[in-house]
Amino acid sequence: MPEVLFYHLTERPLESASPDILEKCLERGWRVTLRAGSEERAQALNVHYWTYRDESFLPHGMAGEGPPEKQPVYLTAGDEIPNDPQVLMLVDGAGCAVAEMARFERVVMMFDGHDPDAVEAARGVWRDVSGAGLRAVYWAQDGGRWVKRAETG
Repeated sequence: MPEVLFYHLTERPLESASPDILEKCLERGWRVTLRAGSEERAQALNVHYWTYRDESFLPHGMAGEGPPEKQPVYLTAGDEIPNDPQVLMLVDGAGCAVAEMARFERVVMMFDGHDPDAVEAARGVWRDVSGAGLRAVYWAQDGGRWVKRAETG
């Protein structure tokens, strides 16, 4: 049964917070498909992940950048999942049906806490996930770290 993690971004933006989570996934030997809400956003994250830190980069790719099945982190705005990931990360309003979540060990939903529509959408997904009997965990930013504030299942 998958675990669905909700990350409420209130202090650090996605560009700052997502690399840490992606790095932890890679440290565990997990592959990730990151699904963005638009192609433009996926492209911007693609550039950002190569340059977000001077001393390292996040190994990743998109369609047309080598064999997609070999990408540790695959970025997309579509529904394709070519790299057989353990984790699906949803950002900037990207969605996923609860039934699709069952194929992953973890689903990570990162949402902008300053956008009322994004917060309401995340609440709707929380209700759907909880109603389906999946484990849901809500993480909030507090003083630069993540604090678990709620969980179901």
